[in-house]
Amino acid sequence: MTIPTFDIQHAIENVELTFARGNASELADLYTDTAMLLPPEFSSVSSKRDIEAFWQEGMDMGIASVQFDVIELEQHGDTAIEVSNFTMKSADGQVIDQGKGTVIWKFDDGVWKIHRDIWNTSVGQH
Repeated sequence: MTIPTFDIQHAIENVELTFARGNASELADLYTDTAMLLPPEFSSVSSKRDIEAFWQEGMDMGIASVQFDVIELEQHGDTAIEVSNFTMKSADGQVIDQGKGTVIWKFDDGVWKIHRDIWNTSVGQH
């Protein structure tokens, strides 16, 4: 099987658009079946159902959109490593959180999906 060159911009835009639609179930489908979220100040989240619940809770708390700015991307066969800055906003455009993160992507069932997702806030840091 030939693995296509990683198209980070398309994959990230898909995450941003899916998040903006407010559909946590669709968002969870962008993760592999064995994905893991490693959010700040929370335990690891490791099933699609729990990933969906985590993002639904964030949406219910007012996170309406997320935007990514890719700093670095490396592809190694069926795995890609992304380092990005992020901004989360409310529906009225107010910044809720900003920070940086690392995503490990896997080529899974013919598409690139998020396999590991870890981030840290920069709000309140110097």
